[in-house]
Amino acid sequence: MPNDRYRDVLAPENRPAKAVVPKVTVERDMVVEEGLTGFCGAVVAWENGIVVLEDRKLRKRSFPMGKGFLLEGRPVELLSPAKQAPVRQTHTASGSRIAEAGRAKVAAPSRIYVEGRHDAELVEKVWGDDLRHVGVTVEYLGGVDDLPAIVAEFRPSKDRRLGVLVDHLVPGSKESRLVESVRTGGHGTYVLVTGHSYIDIWQAVKPASIGIPAWPDVPKGEDWKKGTCARLGWPHADQADIAQVWKAILAKVTTWKDLDRRLVTEVERLIDFTQDL
Repeated sequence: MPNDRYRDVLAPENRPAKAVVPKVTVERDMVVEEGLTGFCGAVVAWENGIVVLEDRKLRKRSFPMGKGFLLEGRPVELLSPAKQAPVRQTHTASGSRIAEAGRAKVAAPSRIYVEGRHDAELVEKVWGDDLRHVGVTVEYLGGVDDLPAIVAEFRPSKDRRLGVLVDHLVPGSKESRLVESVRTGGHGTYVLVTGHSYIDIWQAVKPASIGIPAWPDVPKGEDWKKGTCARLGWPHADQADIAQVWKAILAKVTTWKDLDRRLVTEVERLIDFTQDL
């Protein structure tokens, strides 16, 4: 009917079109106003459907994410940023390519002994994935004094190889004499004893990786770890302090690139030796 004054104003075709409120993904420092309270501020955080605004007086208020906000005076619906899928790791910390997941390996009879607790922790941090992949177990060696007896008890053979990483292995040292006795102890080519020349394994970590120009010189006879910490301004009152410093150093090591290449070479020699059967 033309000019029907009694038409149904609630009928769908007669309802006014709703304004489309644009959806906007929040960004840090985006300035918005919460329409109900009039609180205006910059976005400083968001989590679990909540957005946090901070005004010019540094007051912060939290609001539910969604509609009811004004951006440059216009209504908007705030959305949380989409969570990004984690990047798939393709290489281990040692630089080896990660193989496709397979059945768990049974530990091989060969072993690698590492002198020093910190040494063992460093090897695990960088080469742990590789060692588990080949099934070779790393064991902590408290000191080299008993190394000949430990090797004899292990009974190395063609199918049971033993690799050992020794601290401060330099010519003329006690360590070098013990290692020589093992090498000539009748176990043939089934034992490989190698090592590094550092006074302490800490020195194998590149100074740049932990934000220092160089490892300091500590006089012979002075405890190297405590002397190092003292010269670098690190806590060193007791063993608990030393442990915390080492924990902080180890946390900075993420790949083999954070280590002196000489240590990397010797550890990889041991890994190759114990699986080359």
